[in-house]
Amino acid sequence: MTKKERINALIVALEQRYPSAECALEYNGDPWRLLVMGRLSAQCTDARVNEVCRSLFARYPTMADFAEADVTELEEAVRPCGLYRVKAQNLQDAARMLLTEFDGRIPDTMEELLRIPGVGRKIANLLLGDLFGKPAIVADTHCIRLAGRFGFVPAGERDPYKVERALAAITPPEKSSDFCHRLVLFGREVCSARAPKCTVCPVHDLCKRPRD
Repeated sequence: MTKKERINALIVALEQRYPSAECALEYNGDPWRLLVMGRLSAQCTDARVNEVCRSLFARYPTMADFAEADVTELEEAVRPCGLYRVKAQNLQDAARMLLTEFDGRIPDTMEELLRIPGVGRKIANLLLGDLFGKPAIVADTHCIRLAGRFGFVPAGERDPYKVERALAAITPPEKSSDFCHRLVLFGREVCSARAPKCTVCPVHDLCKRPRD
């Protein structure tokens, strides 16, 4: 099978296993909240981000509240997510930029999104895919790991941009965003980092991971 044939087979299998491909971050349809949660998720679990953000958004419900917040207090509010000083400053700077330069809206192009403090390609792709329905490969840890195991990138490749470009070249654009959400679900349930459940894997025939 070619890489395109293999990824199409994987997409079909994951669609059957996970009919609902929803973002694990509970942003309730609010674009600003998704940006905030995407930033907080760096080196932090989605479950922890969801928990922290319940009280965070109760205290700072709007983009303007983040822009006007005492940054020291904002740091304390996001401390459980780690890297709290840089994350808090990024979020305040992002809120101020969006309010002054974008009238409080989240832009819908990669070029504009990458100008926002704290937003890299992973967050930008998350926003493009979930908010605007655009083709997007979110190269998070699950995506990178599974791309290697299924042979879509060379074994050991860990560069998010290289993984993103490799998958974008073989994934149907209209499927790409949901595919990445399903990779997260599959990576957590079956193809975990340390103890993948290869014996019960429904797509073991597509995998390139060496077995004992």
